[in-house]
Amino acid sequence: MGLLSLGTPLHWNEAKEYADHVHKHGILQFLNIYNSQKDQKKQRLLWGDEIEYLVVKFNDKEKSTKLSLRAFDILEKLTKPETDYVEGLTDKAPDALWRPEYGRYMIEGTPGQPYGSTFRDLIQVEANMKLRRKLAHDAMDPDEHAVSLVNYPRLGCPHELYPDYEPKGSACQSLFVPDEIINPHARFPTLTANIRRRRGSKVKINMPIFHDNNTPKPFIDPTIPWDRDLFKHDKEAKEGAALPDHIYMDAMAFGMGCCCLQLTFQACCIDEARRLYDQLAPVTPLMLALSANSPIYRGYLADVDARWNVISASVDDRPPEERGEEPLKNSRFVINKSRYDSIDSYLSNDATYKAKYDDIDLVYDKDIYNTLRENDIDEKLAKHIAHLFIRDPLVIFKELLDVDDKLSSDHFENLQSTNWQTMRFKPPPPNSSIGWRVEFRSMEVQMSDFENAAFSVFIVLLTRAILSFGLNFYIPISKVDANLQTAHKRDAVLNEKFYFRKHVFNNRSKTDTEKEEDEDAYELMTMDEIENGFPGFVPLIHSYLNSTNIDIETRCKLSSYISLISKRASGELMTGAAYLRKFVQNHPAYKQDSVVSSEITYDLVKRADQIAKGEYHPVELLGNFSA
Repeated sequence: MGLLSLGTPLHWNEAKEYADHVHKHGILQFLNIYNSQKDQKKQRLLWGDEIEYLVVKFNDKEKSTKLSLRAFDILEKLTKPETDYVEGLTDKAPDALWRPEYGRYMIEGTPGQPYGSTFRDLIQVEANMKLRRKLAHDAMDPDEHAVSLVNYPRLGCPHELYPDYEPKGSACQSLFVPDEIINPHARFPTLTANIRRRRGSKVKINMPIFHDNNTPKPFIDPTIPWDRDLFKHDKEAKEGAALPDHIYMDAMAFGMGCCCLQLTFQACCIDEARRLYDQLAPVTPLMLALSANSPIYRGYLADVDARWNVISASVDDRPPEERGEEPLKNSRFVINKSRYDSIDSYLSNDATYKAKYDDIDLVYDKDIYNTLRENDIDEKLAKHIAHLFIRDPLVIFKELLDVDDKLSSDHFENLQSTNWQTMRFKPPPPNSSIGWRVEFRSMEVQMSDFENAAFSVFIVLLTRAILSFGLNFYIPISKVDANLQTAHKRDAVLNEKFYFRKHVFNNRSKTDTEKEEDEDAYELMTMDEIENGFPGFVPLIHSYLNSTNIDIETRCKLSSYISLISKRASGELMTGAAYLRKFVQNHPAYKQDSVVSSEITYDLVKRADQIAKGEYHPVELLGNFSA
């Protein structure tokens, strides 16, 4: 998360009156950036990762854990080296940069400087991640720990916060979590409240319950306060928002309070950025499945392994008309997805792109599209931007309404940064030396720094293979969407198949049989086939490494990362989600009723912390690579 603007946020009733203003000036800001930066060239790859952590307070005497709402006290210590460096009080650049996140129990760490393009840079990643975790712990109280679980298993259950609060507050209006859980910066409570106000109801999140031997059928959650009447929307659960056989959640915190692993790459130019955006888009669901690490929500085992749909529903601000449930009257569009979802169109003008890959109807603002085309923006990019701008700005700061469009990108970023898609195409900031970038956003954070480094390095090496070998991963967008839903399924890596392209090389010699096939053919494949088959991701990456000069020590380290991903795909190693689910089911206090109690949670979070610190090494999760 970047630096946050300061100012007076507008209530939705007032903010919506300025939506056209933000749209108009956001497009002007984009055009200014594009025209000044379109020919920008960079000589080398720069990239970085973002890891989010839960701050968990342990009481080992009582064998209990709570989410600590002290993130801002901790961040004050963590950001001091950066502040001192920026203010010239020290010549030492910070080893890590720290930012707040949506939850007051979350911190986000990135490397102090971007990584470069060398292999030596790649083997520094894990060391920096370990250092970040140490720095985080050093800034915390002795009983607090930086835990890299995707979500806290009992978020939304009573008495799981420190300090403790009742589930009240005008922003969330949640049955389960208080407003005090939200980052206190004005942007976040306003974002939370304005999503609800624009939608006309609370967000509605339902994840299927995992039916164990003693789980009631149908499962009707006894922990929902069905008859609470504190806020206008409290009756929604009783009126159908809470589905049978599902875990019901009703606040943005359940989604945006999840932790993830994200990577941002600086490309050499805008065309390379657009090409990487397209080629990585079909990879995002596959890496979600491989990194799946979140099978528990609000104290229950879910029948899913990944978080993405939880976040998608948690920020779905579409009113009934936009959701297609009522005829259009006050809304402009029927929009088929939440603003946190998979991409809706490809972006590159590369010769390998074909129009048939964009096989879902793209909803975009025709007036904005025409404005962009009149200003010499090509069709693909114009539609991409006009699609982002079908959304309304949710948080508008009064003091930032009128800015210099040549110096600011505030209005453009207002829309750009609240379209949370699996890939993000990122223009440079105004008057900046930063290049054109793409962000890979689908992966779940892992329990150990070895795993987080492995997933990060794997994607970096895959981007190098894509560009070096001219690989072609295009499949229809509808199949990418289907893969994203498949990726959520329990043990999807082992039991499901995913659509993927059969022929990933261009301009290759073909057998007679292949000549008779559609060169764009795709089919359902197992994860093992996609990752380890020929030509799967793992062999492609090894081929890339074999084409370079690389020392033995570095190759061995990189091979350990690649092997972790390979063995997760083959089923030889468990995903994090499978490991956590097994841990719960084997716990002596588990009653085979899908309930993850406080006692189980303490042991589970303790185990995650031990894995992160190297105090416990589950071979079924980590293999022997990081021992």
